[in-house]
Amino acid sequence: MALFKFRLPDIGEGISEAEIVAWHIKVGDRVEEDQSLADMMTDKATVEMESPVAGTVVELAGEVGDQVPIGSTLVVIETEGAESDDAPAQGDAPTAPVGEEQVEAENPGVEEVASIEAPAPVETPTPTPAAPAPAPVADKAKVLASPAVRARAKDLGIDLSQVRHEGAHVRHADLDAFLRYGAAQGYHAPHASRARDDEQVKVIGMRRRIAENMAASKRAIPHFTYVDEIDVTALEAMRGDLNVNRGDRPKLTLLPFLIVAICRTLLDFPMLNARYDDEAGVVTRSGRVHMGMATQTDAGLMVPVIRDAQDRNVWQLAAEITRLADAARTGKAKSDELSGSTITVTSLGPLGGIATTPVINRPEVAIIGPNKIVERPVFDGDDIRRAKLMNLSISCDHRVVDGWDAANYVQAVRKLLETPVLLFAD
Repeated sequence: MALFKFRLPDIGEGISEAEIVAWHIKVGDRVEEDQSLADMMTDKATVEMESPVAGTVVELAGEVGDQVPIGSTLVVIETEGAESDDAPAQGDAPTAPVGEEQVEAENPGVEEVASIEAPAPVETPTPTPAAPAPAPVADKAKVLASPAVRARAKDLGIDLSQVRHEGAHVRHADLDAFLRYGAAQGYHAPHASRARDDEQVKVIGMRRRIAENMAASKRAIPHFTYVDEIDVTALEAMRGDLNVNRGDRPKLTLLPFLIVAICRTLLDFPMLNARYDDEAGVVTRSGRVHMGMATQTDAGLMVPVIRDAQDRNVWQLAAEITRLADAARTGKAKSDELSGSTITVTSLGPLGGIATTPVINRPEVAIIGPNKIVERPVFDGDDIRRAKLMNLSISCDHRVVDGWDAANYVQAVRKLLETPVLLFAD
């Protein structure tokens, strides 16, 4: 017998450990070479571990949610070799001690011996005074009713023998009468409970990463949020016209226009497009806009990154948004596509919301969130017109960004979105 120890390889630069997020095998399973063993998650990506040998699994490193250090044993596999001396030959059955069956067969049980050697004496019954006859009990089996009536009575918890009826059968009308007047006799119709059993969900994998990152962000960063209202009537009209004439290009949502506006205005507000290393006490203001895009997936919130967003037009942004969102939701996003953002945009899409207070994607210093577009009447001089309005939220790190900076920045974004032709002007 030979035991092969599969050690967790180095699956990322600077990674010291990885979390078990899924086992694809269990102890006792037969595995083949290149068969999937487990999914391991690092800070950057989820990596599938494959077996380099064939054999039988005899040991696993831990349970889902456990952290495994790089280089330590993940799985122990018994490879092909001589059988263990302790293993019984296949087909052998356990043998009882010699004579055991004969003893049991030749010695009947105690009760049987007692019945043979000392039969119970027959007692002569002693006459007793006649007891009063018990009150007659209705025989439930003799209550006549159709299958539909019986099923309804069962669902309602009604004993058919307690239901008064005129004819030979209990009818639905008789059940109705019982329901109307049965409460006086203490009957209450049962109803389905809306309660359900408590459920314990282990915080592992992506959900654990999200929890750790959000807690670290709120614990370390003094957030403040600024919200302003933007009239996107003209922008929505332009977006509709562009979509009608888009040809084979991707359909435009509001997000590409917003990203263009964010990139254009960051030139004058470099303190927002930055990363803060609070341990070193250094703020790095990025010369490029690597736009993080908060994306909801089945595994939780992920933030794929649009590289060099400042150099892309609305059509290119729309295509990249779709590609990255699909990659994140299908688990195909690469590690370098999930790191290195300098500022993040988060949107609830159709759900919107009146206003949000987004949590900063640490170590960035700002995050921007568009909210739901609503139609409302607004004053335009002395006239009233129908307008499409949207609140825009921005959360900032108050150690790096002042409230004046955030307010002025949103005003600059607002100017571009309310005069959308400027988005296409050089």
